[in-house]
Amino acid sequence: MEISRRSLLKTASVSGLVAAGLAVSEGFLQPSLAQTEPVDENTQLLAQTPASTRRGDMLYRNLGRTKEQVSVIGLGGYHIGKIEEEQESIKLIRSAIDRGINFMDNSWDYNNGRSHRWMGNALKNGYRQKVFLMTKIDGRTKAAAQMQIDESLLDLQVDHIDLVQHHEILRFEDPDRVFAPGGSMEAVVEAQKAGKIRYIGFTGHKNPQIHLQMLETAAQNGFRFDTVQMPLNVMDAHFRSFERQVLPVLVKNNIGVLGMKSIGESYILRSNTVSAIECLHYAMNLPTSVVITGIDSMKILDQAFEAVRTFEPMDRAQVTALLARTREAAAKGQYERYKTTTQNDSTAMNPAWLG
Repeated sequence: MEISRRSLLKTASVSGLVAAGLAVSEGFLQPSLAQTEPVDENTQLLAQTPASTRRGDMLYRNLGRTKEQVSVIGLGGYHIGKIEEEQESIKLIRSAIDRGINFMDNSWDYNNGRSHRWMGNALKNGYRQKVFLMTKIDGRTKAAAQMQIDESLLDLQVDHIDLVQHHEILRFEDPDRVFAPGGSMEAVVEAQKAGKIRYIGFTGHKNPQIHLQMLETAAQNGFRFDTVQMPLNVMDAHFRSFERQVLPVLVKNNIGVLGMKSIGESYILRSNTVSAIECLHYAMNLPTSVVITGIDSMKILDQAFEAVRTFEPMDRAQVTALLARTREAAAKGQYERYKTTTQNDSTAMNPAWLG
């Protein structure tokens, strides 16, 4: 049954729908004004490396205000669908889980659904019960979102998904489309009420101001997200920075932070300023719940575990020194092409996915 905009706003849900009027006035977005440098409060928030629990070879952190414990490294879903053979992909996914990675990233559109299908096969034989499963949908209309949620459940071969995120919030009109009458949020909330999904978030990689607009639009509609996914890396700190502008808002409001593009799809390594391990350490040192990274081989999987094994919280001087090495290279965004080009904008290249 189709839910009205009014009933959407009144729905009490696991994801924390709250009373309308949540608080731009109460300071919900106060730290997020478009500042190029953090104020003192923001600096303090960003310095808070989350408490971690080490079990075996992995560290685990709380996912925002949920009671979920997730691995500090998340397995990127795009790369596992690019591997040449399905059995090789399944072996890699299961190896990651066996060694302690429990956060599985994916998306309805990755590799024409192959990432979903291969992960679904990998999660058979008891592996589904060992993971926190996340995927993303592109639809901005209720009908498109419903279709993509149902296809995701079918391809992943599961009866529920732990976290569904509105994918590629790249345009300033996207928040309005998501929350409009007949928009995708209606489908996501209905799916949550039906037990098909547990938590709700959104992702984007283009501009921190668009993330802030999404958070503000949600607040105006009485909604609070469980998670937000965004680029967090040694280059982002200098250029159109999600770290400086969005991260303090999420930390202050206990929204789970999913860091992505910690190595910038290898572009950051081409700057010859930092190593892959340093990139992962930097992202892990931020108040992230999970650092999602692309893993397409056992070698890269080993690299991720080496980063976890050697990770120690960095002090202010260490962070400052690391950022000093990347400042010049980062200044024009040339190593963050997902911000400055359409290269990673899959919904721009496939507008029909939006509905």
